[in-house]
Amino acid sequence: MKRDLISMLDVKDDLDDIIDRGIDLKRRAKSGINIELLKGKTLGMIFEKSSTRTRVSFETGMTKLGGHAIFLSTNDLQLGRGESIEDTALVLSRYVDIIMYRAKSNRAMKELAHHATVPVISGLDDKEHPCQVITDLMTIKEHKGTLKGLHLVYLGDGKNNMAHSYLLGCAVTGMNITIVAPKKYWPEAFFVNQAKKFGITIKITDLVKDSTREADVVATDTWVSMGDEEQKQQRLQDFKDYTIDDTLMKGAKSDAIFLHCLPAYYGYEVTKEVAHGKQSVIFDEAENRMWAQIAIMVTLLT
Repeated sequence: MKRDLISMLDVKDDLDDIIDRGIDLKRRAKSGINIELLKGKTLGMIFEKSSTRTRVSFETGMTKLGGHAIFLSTNDLQLGRGESIEDTALVLSRYVDIIMYRAKSNRAMKELAHHATVPVISGLDDKEHPCQVITDLMTIKEHKGTLKGLHLVYLGDGKNNMAHSYLLGCAVTGMNITIVAPKKYWPEAFFVNQAKKFGITIKITDLVKDSTREADVVATDTWVSMGDEEQKQQRLQDFKDYTIDDTLMKGAKSDAIFLHCLPAYYGYEVTKEVAHGKQSVIFDEAENRMWAQIAIMVTLLT
């Protein structure tokens, strides 16, 4: 039976194994060991939203695995001219072995996965961003050696796809999490309730001062995601006190690390001094998109 990765909950039973597989395959590849585990396989990549990291990391990752990747924007597909998601899924399933879909909506993501007969990986939708959070967990484990019992503090938009996937990803791996956001940007109840089932400590607050005090990991995301451009001025006003600066990082544990999935807008969600500072691991994190996704594709196809 085919497996999809649409939500962090889809990998709740083997998330630790996927993270460890990513770390191992990265080590093996950098040691010169052949990792062509998907030789002859084809990845179809559908992009409704543009991306630097998602496209390059998936395409390069599939090449390293010995397979082939095809980039498909809505301009390249009849989907952009009115063909149904169902027919698109059924047709692509006859050509490719696995599909990555970077979608505008979770509804469309679920519909494509429902009709596809090959595995579907979410490259992002409006509810979750599982590949990025698996990447972030892999990066944390590389730097900290463990995940269970650590405390992640996320500041910014608590209602976006990153915050939702952080809640679930931390829950599955036994990490505690604090979401620091204005009240109208708090996470959807579904994701909070699902995370609570795993028994971790969850705190949601709008108080920025001292919020990073117990943090092993400090994370953020852009305040204005794709699709939110019309709200830009309002969002910049709403989040103006949530910038991660040297003061907030110094308030965290001395060995705390900083994460940002990029692109970063310096002076807004984070200062450049923090993003390029000694505690930042954002470029390790960016590289690990490829290794985490390699592990995900191998897991779903083998």
